[in-house]
Amino acid sequence: MNLPAAALVCLCAAPALADCDPSGVDFRWPGGEAHFSVEVADDASERAKGLMFREALPSGAGMLFAYDHPQTVAFWMKNTLLPLDMLFVGADGRVKHIARNAVPFDETPIPGGDGIMFVVEINGGLAARLGLNEGAVMRHPLVDPSAAAWRCDAP
Repeated sequence: MNLPAAALVCLCAAPALADCDPSGVDFRWPGGEAHFSVEVADDASERAKGLMFREALPSGAGMLFAYDHPQTVAFWMKNTLLPLDMLFVGADGRVKHIARNAVPFDETPIPGGDGIMFVVEINGGLAARLGLNEGAVMRHPLVDPSAAAWRCDAP
């Protein structure tokens, strides 16, 4: 059976949502949920490189950028070959803003807003195909359980 990429992400979501491990992020929103395997960029060097120079990104994969404290962030697409969706997430795990289909190689800053603790990059257009919008909640071990809208120990 040949399923579209978005369906594969959703089908993979159910078993993964029971887990909460550092190599994946879970999102849920009214009417949907998804799991992405992620590489974590949690220091300045890793965040600076991000997904630059990558020629492909599997539909169920992405990169999680994690900061030490909530802050104002902006990204750009310098040396990035693939269009990306950028999900800007607050300290509580709520998606505050989505920059959709960021243009490869564009060096124009893409503002994420204030109070951003995490950014998740996935393939461009995937958030829209899944129905993932602002207000969705993210679950990952780096989200402080005392502030999390969706804790790792909650289904």
